[in-house]
Amino acid sequence: MTPLNKRWSPKSLLCLRPGYIRSDLISDLIAGVTVGLVALPLAMAFGIASGVTPQAGLYTAVVAGFLISALGGSRVQIGGPTGAFVVIVAAIIATHGLSGLLMVTLMAGVILILMAVTGLGTAVKYIPRPVTIGFTNGIAILIASTQVKDFLGLETGTVPSEFVLRMRVLAHSLRSIHWSAVLVAISSLLSF
Repeated sequence: MTPLNKRWSPKSLLCLRPGYIRSDLISDLIAGVTVGLVALPLAMAFGIASGVTPQAGLYTAVVAGFLISALGGSRVQIGGPTGAFVVIVAAIIATHGLSGLLMVTLMAGVILILMAVTGLGTAVKYIPRPVTIGFTNGIAILIASTQVKDFLGLETGTVPSEFVLRMRVLAHSLRSIHWSAVLVAISSLLSF
């Protein structure tokens, strides 16, 4: 296999080299089951937090997992949906619906292909670390804010996707706290 073909070949094919033995298969199966046990409930949570059904989160995780494995990926890294997309997907669905999300997904795919072909994907190494940390922390706060309603069992109706408006609606709904929901949520956190 030439270096160019090896570079563009999916890692799943490169791993299935002639020296691939039964113990490798067993290790890979155990790793796959472990990842599945973590990824599938997480994908359902991402679907719910994004404003779609849990099934949509499952479909996304399964399809994305197969595509990442088939078209690239890494021998030692897991690929799939991430928490950072929850906020973005929720905003797109709230504004443009599921058909808008499909269009944005296709546009993002074209952009990613162009970045891979032109080599622009390597420009990410020039983004300063504080910007990356700030972005990650901001996403964490936004995702946590989407869970306050369910954590407290609040009766709010539709909660806006914008952070400030969401926090206002939640603050006005604090008198509708369901203490049984809070108890279940706290006990779930303590079980870790």
